[in-house]
Amino acid sequence: MKPAVKYINFSLPILLIRFMVGLVFLSEGIQKFISPEIRGVGRFIKIGIPYPEFFGYFVPTFEVMCGILVIIGLYTRSAAILLIIIMITAIGSTKIPMLFDEGFWHMAHAARTDWSMLLGSIFLLITGAGKTSLDYLRTK
Repeated sequence: MKPAVKYINFSLPILLIRFMVGLVFLSEGIQKFISPEIRGVGRFIKIGIPYPEFFGYFVPTFEVMCGILVIIGLYTRSAAILLIIIMITAIGSTKIPMLFDEGFWHMAHAARTDWSMLLGSIFLLITGAGKTSLDYLRTK
């Protein structure tokens, strides 16, 4: 008997993960521009990011651009690398201190989206954008 996994078309699951990851980054980037005092520059100042006035606009620019690239499936692996860097920085600068200050369960609750975006981005780095993408059309 042949394994069932061989017969599953993975294009739809990859597309769904691309949409999840891309839409969350797109939304978060836009929110940093709409409410910079809460989510952008102000937040970066509060958590001690160096040069917050620069990174407060640099990071959301890349979140928006990479979010769009992931959604449409163009340069997906390159975009995923940048998003992985953003998520590792976010976890290291906000969730690790939270772990020590407020405990594991508070950190685990607050980090659920961060871990999902990190793992989703790692998945896209490994798999690529799939057959329903501009990357696929570009390479064929």
